[in-house]
Amino acid sequence: MTKDEIILANKEYLFPAVFHYFKEPLVVARAKDQYVWDADGNQYLDFLGGIVTVSVGHCNEEVNAKVHRQMDTLQHVSTVYANEPQAVLAKKIASLTPQGKLTKSFFTNSGTEANETAILAARCYTGSTEIVALRHSYHGRSAQAMTLTGQGAWRIGPTSAGVVHAHNAYCYRCPLGLKYPDCEVKCAEDMEDLIRSSTSGRIAGFIGEPIQGVAGFVTPPKEYFKIVERIVRNHGGIFISDEVQTGWGRTGNKWFGIEHWGVTPDIMTGAKGLGNGSPIGLTVARPEVADSVKGLTISTFGGNPVTSTAAKAVIDYIEDHRLPVNCAETGAYLRGRLEELQGKHEIIGEVRGMGLLQAIELVEDRQTKVPATAATAQAMEAARENGLLLGKGGMYGNVLRFSPPMNIGRSDVDQFIGMLDKALATVGAAIAGGRR
Repeated sequence: MTKDEIILANKEYLFPAVFHYFKEPLVVARAKDQYVWDADGNQYLDFLGGIVTVSVGHCNEEVNAKVHRQMDTLQHVSTVYANEPQAVLAKKIASLTPQGKLTKSFFTNSGTEANETAILAARCYTGSTEIVALRHSYHGRSAQAMTLTGQGAWRIGPTSAGVVHAHNAYCYRCPLGLKYPDCEVKCAEDMEDLIRSSTSGRIAGFIGEPIQGVAGFVTPPKEYFKIVERIVRNHGGIFISDEVQTGWGRTGNKWFGIEHWGVTPDIMTGAKGLGNGSPIGLTVARPEVADSVKGLTISTFGGNPVTSTAAKAVIDYIEDHRLPVNCAETGAYLRGRLEELQGKHEIIGEVRGMGLLQAIELVEDRQTKVPATAATAQAMEAARENGLLLGKGGMYGNVLRFSPPMNIGRSDVDQFIGMLDKALATVGAAIAGGRR
C-alpha cells in the first residue's frame, strides 16, 4: 500500500476515536534503535519511544533473538496451562519488587487490564469497593480505567461508580494556590477530608502514578506519597502504584518509580516498557492480596510464552547494560540541557520529570502561566519537520514529553536538543510575527 492508501484505509476502516499528533498522520514504515523511518524514507529521532514503550531500542537484536527462538518452540498456550517462560518471568519480577514483598503476578495484555486486575484485587482483599484516584491521572481505556482517569478528555461515554479523585501534587499549578515547601503538602493532607466527605470512610484502596504520564510528567514532592500512604492505610485501603510509564528503571537508579518516595505498595501494575513493544500487562501483589482473588479467572493471552520471553529478555538487557544507572546519568544530562533551553526560550514555563522521563510545560507568559496550547501543537509539527518525534500531554495540551529508549547516550541528547531548539525557535518566530 502507498502512504495515501494507508491513510485512507485508516479513515475508512478504523474507529475515529484513534488520535494522531499531527495534521497529517505519520505513516511509520520501519524502526531501529532510537530511529524510525516513515513511508517516504524520512528518518526521525524517536524521543517518545512509542509512548514510553520502547525501553531498550526499536527491534532490539538481543531481545528479538530470544523471541524468535521461543516462537519456533511454543507460541501460545492460555493460562489454563503452565509454561516455563511465564514462570521464569514471574520469579524474576518477584526478585525486583520493593523489598521483595510483592511476589505473585498476574499477566494480561495491557496496562488497562493490569489496572483492572489491581482494582479487582483491592476489592477482594479489603471487602470494600471505593477507590481513591488522582486528578489529572490516566489509567487506561476501559470503562473502569476511564473512571479512574482524572482527565475529562480521556473519559468517553458512561463511567462506573465507586471512584473519587483527590488533589494531585501539581506544584507548578497548585490546586490550592500554595507554594512548596511552605504549603506543608496540603494537597496530600486534603485526602483525609476527601475520604471522610466523599466516601463511606472505609475504602478498598488508592491508585496513583508515581509520575503522572498523560498529565505531562507531573512529579510530586518527596513527602507526597508518604502522607497519602498513611491516610489510605488509616482508612483500610491498600496502595496501588501504577508503574506503566515509570517502571523498569526509567526514573533512574531504581526499578520502580514509587521507590524514590520510600513507599512499599501492596500492588504494582506494569506494561509498556516491560515488553519493548510486545503487548503485556502485569499486576504484581503481596501474596495475601493476590490470594484473595478467589474463583475462576483466565487471561487467554496473559502469560503467553512468546511475550513472557520478550519481557524477561528486556529485563535481562536492562540489568546487563545497567540501564537504570544510564537513565539517572543521561537523564541528568538531558535535564541540564533542557534547563539551558528554558533560559533561552521564554515559552518554557517549567522543566520537570526524573531520569529519562522529562517534560517541558509551554506557557504564553511565565507570570500568568496561561497554557500555550496552540504553540505546543505548532512545536510538535516543527519538531517533525526537523526529524524529531515528541510526545504531548497535560490537561491543557501544552506539555512536550520526552521518553526516549533507556539506552541512549549523551550524543543522542545533544542531537535532540539541537532539533528541539530549532523547533522552539520556529514557534517563537511565528508568535513574534503574529504580534506585529
